[in-house]
Amino acid sequence: MVSSIDGLVSGLSTSDLISQLMQVEAAGQTRLKTRVTAQQKVNASYQSINTKIAALKTASTTVMDATAPIWANAKATASSAAVSVTASAGASTGQLTFDVKRLAQANTQTSTVASTGSIQHGAGLSVTIGTTTTPITVTTDTAQGVVDAINGAGIGVKAALVSTEQGTTVLQLNATKTGTANAFTVNGLTAPLTQMVTAQDAQIGVGTVGAGGYTVTSASNTFTNLMPNVSITAKRVETGVTVTVSADADAIANKVQAMVEAANGLLTELGTQSAITPASSTSTSPTGAPLAGNSMVRQLQQSLLSAVSIGESAYGSFKQLGIQTDRNGKLVFDRSAFLTAYQADPAKVQAAVTNGIGKSFKTLSTEANNNVTAVIQSGASNVRYLTDQIANWDVRLTAKQEALQKQFTNLEVALGKLKDQSSWLAGQIAQLG
Repeated sequence: MVSSIDGLVSGLSTSDLISQLMQVEAAGQTRLKTRVTAQQKVNASYQSINTKIAALKTASTTVMDATAPIWANAKATASSAAVSVTASAGASTGQLTFDVKRLAQANTQTSTVASTGSIQHGAGLSVTIGTTTTPITVTTDTAQGVVDAINGAGIGVKAALVSTEQGTTVLQLNATKTGTANAFTVNGLTAPLTQMVTAQDAQIGVGTVGAGGYTVTSASNTFTNLMPNVSITAKRVETGVTVTVSADADAIANKVQAMVEAANGLLTELGTQSAITPASSTSTSPTGAPLAGNSMVRQLQQSLLSAVSIGESAYGSFKQLGIQTDRNGKLVFDRSAFLTAYQADPAKVQAAVTNGIGKSFKTLSTEANNNVTAVIQSGASNVRYLTDQIANWDVRLTAKQEALQKQFTNLEVALGKLKDQSSWLAGQIAQLG
């Protein structure tokens, strides 16, 4: 790098001159930088739009597939708080009336024991649950030692010592699970055990046994074999409980509404990225967003609105589903109208959504995603090309600046020599005089 001598002899501000000359020289690079900035704004706008397109694609895919879970979803309700019910995908619609005859119980046994000293006899301690007997190794042969040994064995029985108001110590054993299959017996204690709560299965009865009716039992209070894909949990004994399973229209409406909202989100983004702001007191001319006047944006807006306005040939206007356009170029979803139409003819509404608006939105969003992605990739490639050109300009401008600095430095040196010669000649002339 050649350093310039700023006005040493000439008195000129050579640094300013070089800076001005370099600004003129860099005009081409400045234009390239402006193009890069503009392209980056366009790319950012397309990326924002593509995010909304992806959201619409996801939402429309959810409702478009006729085998999607939302169309198989059902909800179960009970006529009484005596039971709680849940339905999973595949539950069949219908009703069932039954009696909750009894609830499941866990086996509880107690024994009054000495607080100190041995409470075992020589045969050794063991616990039997069903057909499985587990020997219990007691390290300290006391009531507390037995409690610790049973709890440490990790079997389906828990033990505790209870100090009563009567001044006695009670060993209490509780099954960790309800049902007769989880009843237990204990061998090896010196004091006998008393059944406080007998193990019991829950029971539900449907109709009259012997007249087409039947009963079912469960080790817990939950029954999963009464209605397909429906879980019924008994909470209290009661007669005449009715469980009703119906299609979950609310869940379906939620998904359709989410699709309409995704379409509106895309329409809003398209409007934002292509908006033109009129001239105002602060702006003498209209200003446009990065995609103002963009034909792809206009086509996508029209396609979205047309997908709703043209309806579906086998169903008619989507207004029957509560979906229509408004005067502001947006979509409106009337949830009440949708639910009314679905309750009247679920199969027809499902077909209108899956084969009509859902399919249209999915096809449209898939194509738009491909097109916009291609434009973004092309724009990114253009930015890389322009960036390379700017880098090449940096090399040329550096060389030009060095050349100018050298020229002005040489000028100052030459002027310095001329000044010296002029001073010498003046001296010689003065001597001649």
